[in-house]
Amino acid sequence: MIKIAKRTLNWWAALAALLFMCVQVACDLYLPTITANLIDKGIMKRDMHYIWMIGGMMLLVAFIGLLAAAGNVFFASTQAMRVGERLRNMIYHKVLHFSSRELSKFGSSSLITRSTNDIVQIQNVMVQMMRMMLMSPIMLVAAIILAYNREPHLTRIFMISLPVLALAIVVAMYFAMPYFKSMQPKIDKINLIFREGLTGVRVIRAFNQDKREQKRFEKANESYTQTGFYAFTWISFLFPVMTLILSMTNVGITWFGAHLIANRTMQVGNLITFMTYATQIMMSFMMLSFVFVFVPRAEVSARRLNAVLDEPITVTDLPDEQRQPLDETQPASLEFQHVDFRYDGAQHLALKDLNYKVTAGQTLAIIGGTGSGKSTLVNLIPRLFDPAAGKILVNGQPIRQLSLHDLHRLISITQQKAVLFSGTVRSNLQFGNPEATDEQMWKALKIAQAADFIQEQGGLDAKVEQDGSNFSGGQRQRLAIARTIIKRAEIYIFDDSFSALDFKTDAKLRQALAEDDSLSQSVKVIVAQRISTVADADLILVLDDGQVVGQGTHAELKAHNKTYQSILHSQIQEGDDADA
Repeated sequence: MIKIAKRTLNWWAALAALLFMCVQVACDLYLPTITANLIDKGIMKRDMHYIWMIGGMMLLVAFIGLLAAAGNVFFASTQAMRVGERLRNMIYHKVLHFSSRELSKFGSSSLITRSTNDIVQIQNVMVQMMRMMLMSPIMLVAAIILAYNREPHLTRIFMISLPVLALAIVVAMYFAMPYFKSMQPKIDKINLIFREGLTGVRVIRAFNQDKREQKRFEKANESYTQTGFYAFTWISFLFPVMTLILSMTNVGITWFGAHLIANRTMQVGNLITFMTYATQIMMSFMMLSFVFVFVPRAEVSARRLNAVLDEPITVTDLPDEQRQPLDETQPASLEFQHVDFRYDGAQHLALKDLNYKVTAGQTLAIIGGTGSGKSTLVNLIPRLFDPAAGKILVNGQPIRQLSLHDLHRLISITQQKAVLFSGTVRSNLQFGNPEATDEQMWKALKIAQAADFIQEQGGLDAKVEQDGSNFSGGQRQRLAIARTIIKRAEIYIFDDSFSALDFKTDAKLRQALAEDDSLSQSVKVIVAQRISTVADADLILVLDDGQVVGQGTHAELKAHNKTYQSILHSQIQEGDDADA
């Protein structure tokens, strides 16, 4: 919590909240003294002038206390919201720079919980800290001192009531804290199941697994509910116990105070003042205990947020003195020099000794079986991962020595899964080039073979639902390809982005890519499963178990490479023209 406060809290605003709170406490503590004077010197002596004077003073003190309370609440609540705002921005900024390793470590469902529910827990405790956590101990100590000054004999009652109250709080917290600490991971579980249900609803229905998923969610929901039930049961147990202790304390004060008044050793006003201080003491103790009840849950949330914020990012820029400026005069090229790659925790290399080069205007195709490392290879180019050994050069410059900003300027990529954002076709294309004109957008759509169905949907301002759910798989892929093409880049990467296209559309799209003048001096990298998609490439890499088992043109591989021949024979019938 302290670490979170250092990162996000405006200490001047927190100080203002503290000052307003001190004024409020002073007013609250001064009112019982005024009340005692009103009773003893005004009401008992029937002095109306004194009554009116003291009554006006009470109204003034109460009004000042009200203004101070309003100021404290304003600064406490606004700062708590600002803390939440800053934390959400920090978490989102950090997650955007995560590599796949960090994203896999935390999981998307847990990151969503941390950026929502965990931050809400922090906000709630921040308000309580600047209100009750600061006010309660000051009020408690000051009220005890003032009560002792008023009537030392009656303060002995607190020697019984306060330890009993403390014991009740300790017992409740001892049993409730383990439940509070386990609630956040259980919210993660609920979010995970709910998110999987939303994204996989078609699969669930197709396999008639509705009841199974409902039971799975109900089990997680019931576990969270029971945990919350036990936690808040122990906390709710405190309310009647505290009420009973407070009532018994007041009974004791009234009993012993009545004897002191009867013996003329204490005035009536002092008794009322002492009872007011007693109430303030007990309420301060109760408020402080409630704050400490919820602090452990917020502490869990703080640790989870700090874990994200403190997580080292594996793919980062080199220090300024070690970086190279981007040389924009160099022609486009892509080169791998004996590159190895291993996933974290894996014993075996995912990619082994990759060594090849393609230059401006050439097309590199990558083909291989499922799990051979095709997508891993292309993810190394924009530094979504860093290799374990070897060098990757773009335009003759090692990518590690370029800033990520400069490197990503040179690369435009269509990922294996076509990702579209809610908005319009225009807003999605502007992800690739924010300054693109309508003419450039239509050109990119025509190259991607998407112009016809976009025109039917209403043009560039046609609505795109979340994840592009109002388009088919092939349409989503073509829109993603258009977004890639519209960006002026040195290297265009298409990671298995033709898989949902029919053969005719696939052929037209590849022909349009080859004939476009703006793309002619760029390097194109195509990952595909189909031989027909890669047959026209200048260089084809054949991957098997992370190794290049063949490289060359289609004709060379068809003639001499067994793995390529095996893929070819599995996709065509004997007698078909393999060169088509």
